Amino acid sequence: MVVWEQHCCLPLDPDADVDALWRYAESGASFVSVNVGYAPHDVAATIRVLSGFRRKLFARPDRYVLARTAEDVRAAKATGRLAVAFDLEDTNPLGGRVDLVRTYYDLGVRTMLLTYNQRNAAGSGCHDETDGGLTEFGREVVAEMNRVGMVVDTAHCSYRTSMDVFAASAAPVVVSHTAARAVYDDARNVRDDQMLACAATGGVVGINGVGMFLGANDASTEALVRHVEHAVELIGWEHVGLGLDFCFDQVDAELAANPELFPASYSQWDRLEFIEPERLPAITATLLDRGHAPEAVAGILGGNFLRVAEKVWR
Repeated sequence: MVVWEQHCCLPLDPDADVDALWRYAESGASFVSVNVGYAPHDVAATIRVLSGFRRKLFARPDRYVLARTAEDVRAAKATGRLAVAFDLEDTNPLGGRVDLVRTYYDLGVRTMLLTYNQRNAAGSGCHDETDGGLTEFGREVVAEMNRVGMVVDTAHCSYRTSMDVFAASAAPVVVSHTAARAVYDDARNVRDDQMLACAATGGVVGINGVGMFLGANDASTEALVRHVEHAVELIGWEHVGLGLDFCFDQVDAELAANPELFPASYSQWDRLEFIEPERLPAITATLLDRGHAPEAVAGILGGNFLRVAEKVWR
């Protein structure tokens, strides 16, 4: 079984300890997508982070495989290594240039979301007061991502922007790390019709492990499973996955450095709770204990995101 983590965050520093990712491998994961830039980052800052992460991954070929294809993920699993790809949380790192989609793809970025919380050149974010939807630039970005094989992601997007993306994309779209608004009402969580529209593209809704989105800072396995089961009942297990959004010691620094990106709700707890990589076996066991078929659990734990990669990555 391929266990697939669709989104995690290392400190966005070229010298960050990339070997921290090995915690995923030790917990049974086969693949992890690592964020390399988001809304505050321009092209130069993003390239510096990408360069630093790539250098450190290539220095440990005994542990890591930079995944260019879905077959690379399978090969990494077969050889006891961890497959790694990158993602971008926002289109700001494009610097307004659609042609940079191909550049980032060639450097290992396999997923990019259109907006991060607030409006940018591509569309509106989930915390904007006015929802303007996908812009013409955003449509050009989606078309180019479809062309080169980069997965389109609507996590952090506004309602209208996400629905516009689902309609515009010619390839499966994912919501890489979110939760069900019907289970816990937070602006970062997606509504049922957004889940249905995502599934209609052939895509996957990844449930995150961030306590403030699962419940009142509740990062228990049971809280995550409540969101997973709501999604499974609504759109079928074939369209549900995990994007735990585990952050390696960087949340407080980002909140302090970029307060304009985050509403006050992000700071209402002394410490944000996260589901850590080591919880993957417990999540698997809980789903099986609650009567989910092994085939369904295998899909949720990784098979569904792998299917999207097989269809979209070039």
